[in-house]
Amino acid sequence: MRRFVSVRAVLLFLSLVLTPMLAQAKPVWIDVRTEAEHRQNHIDGDPLIPHQNIVARVAERFPDKDTEINLYCRSGNRAGKAKSALESAGYTNVNNMGSVSEAREAREARNL
Repeated sequence: MRRFVSVRAVLLFLSLVLTPMLAQAKPVWIDVRTEAEHRQNHIDGDPLIPHQNIVARVAERFPDKDTEINLYCRSGNRAGKAKSALESAGYTNVNNMGSVSEAREAREARNL
């Protein structure tokens, strides 16, 4: 009986620890353009977080600093600025995916 309880306790502990990690295992894609640009053309389901607000908003939504974060904008310039800001804030897995169309292509390539 004691062994069963210990194994059960370990499994419960692991599920509590690993569940949040697994939930963040999926890469995050973020549009860092303006609201007007986002309304004209966007990727469904991706959050819009303008590059000026990136650190505070990402910290709220994705506190794990090892989360894979893929940023895109119109040309890659603002995504580059957002990437630098997030890296300065301690995020370790941030990618500049360039433009919206380049982000779409990269996602399609990853899903194959």
